[in-house]
Amino acid sequence: MEALRDAVDAPEASLAPEEPAVAEPGTAESGTAEPAAAPSPAAQPAAKTRTGRVGVVLVSHSKAVAESVAALSGALLGSVDPAPLAVAGGTPDGGIGTSAELITAAARTVDEGVGVALLCDMGSAVLTVKSLLGEVPSQLPEGTRIVDAPFLEGAVAITLTSAIGGDLDAVLAAAEDARGYRKR
Repeated sequence: MEALRDAVDAPEASLAPEEPAVAEPGTAESGTAEPAAAPSPAAQPAAKTRTGRVGVVLVSHSKAVAESVAALSGALLGSVDPAPLAVAGGTPDGGIGTSAELITAAARTVDEGVGVALLCDMGSAVLTVKSLLGEVPSQLPEGTRIVDAPFLEGAVAITLTSAIGGDLDAVLAAAEDARGYRKR
């Protein structure tokens, strides 16, 4: 947890950006007056936001598990502005499993241009992410990395580290610390 403590104590960490992180399509901030059609996951990457934080994607076999872990991670942040966070849980039809399409879309959604951390629950989620990372050309944003950490503890560590402005190396180090943290 040393990397996490260092990130929290970093003087350059900004806890409350003054402008919204993402402009919603169809709003005045996005520059369009009418709703935009939803692009397919294989379409262009999402527009970069202004905060420049590491994006976080929680990849689980279950949408409910991923959403619950995301909600807990967010609640533990307190007053800290949330990290760019998305879930890729289950299959597109709502079943149990993993989906390369959902993972790619989620990674593009949270990409702010400084890297994306993909945290997987187990098994085929890890294999699917490794497969996506190995594609040439990759459909994932530049700087996307897989995180080696337990799902819940890792999610809390990486979302906090990203939220306070830690770079990709700090986010990955926080995950390593979470993986090595002993409970006894």
